[in-house]
Amino acid sequence: MRDTIFCVFSVLTTLVLAIISLRYVKDFYLLSFFYSFQLHLALAAAVASVAAFLVKRHWYALLTLGVSVMLAVHGVVMAREFVEPAIDERRPVLFRLMSFNIENDNFANGRDIADMVIASGADVVNILEAEPLLSELPRLLQTYPYYVGCGIGMEQCDTLVLSKRPLIEPHIRNLGLLWRNRLTISTIDFDGRKVNFLAAHLTKPYYDEFHGLEIEDLAELIPSLPGPLVLAGDFNTSILAPDMQYLMRSRGLGTVSLEPATWPIIAGPFGIAIDHVFSKAPLRLKSVRRIPNSFGSNHFGLMADFAIDP
Repeated sequence: MRDTIFCVFSVLTTLVLAIISLRYVKDFYLLSFFYSFQLHLALAAAVASVAAFLVKRHWYALLTLGVSVMLAVHGVVMAREFVEPAIDERRPVLFRLMSFNIENDNFANGRDIADMVIASGADVVNILEAEPLLSELPRLLQTYPYYVGCGIGMEQCDTLVLSKRPLIEPHIRNLGLLWRNRLTISTIDFDGRKVNFLAAHLTKPYYDEFHGLEIEDLAELIPSLPGPLVLAGDFNTSILAPDMQYLMRSRGLGTVSLEPATWPIIAGPFGIAIDHVFSKAPLRLKSVRRIPNSFGSNHFGLMADFAIDP
């Protein structure tokens, strides 16, 4: 009986470790979902290895424990690679951004979400899958008179960017080959300091190779937008994924020390960050926090404060 239990633990642990280790050989899109959970899966494998060793004292359990620990440690290292140094708290906030995928069939909570947006104090608001806010748009425009999406730049209401200040040359373009109008590009002048805003909604990483193509589009676009830049939205994957690592590293994007978990809702703070807010120098993130209430969405929203690094 002990041998059987040990065998079950060992086989399952080996399979998990093999799946997340394949990223170091080849970026298989079918396994991208698991790459985002590298830290979670490695910790689970470590616990299973300890349990197997308690059942039967065998060298293989120690081997899988060692591999689990190495993968977990490297997951932490990868997540922290793009953390920006802490900025002086005395430096004033240049603007506040909200980014929230509200889920396109979440009509029952549309009014409450609009109330939250109006009361948030955010200067710029990115709403993804924004259809539930279409009926609330006249009310939102009283606080945010400038916008793109939901009839401006696109007929459908998928991506909506609201701003208290004028949007300079806003436009919408496609990302990759699967979905249309999933990227908005605009510039906002904050008292003489122009900031480029990208609001992106990427497809799920296990939909063939579309996610990687969308990342390539973003990587190609960012160098054409000089100066301070914000990239925010729903990426449907964590920064542990290989294509996200490439984007962050090659384009000099930064994030906060601990990205808030935004999915799955049921996991709360123990989930993963698949919604992100990134900055590019000289723009710096002062803070990113999760909006406590998901308002019926399958994502949590994010609120971020930015400052300029002298």
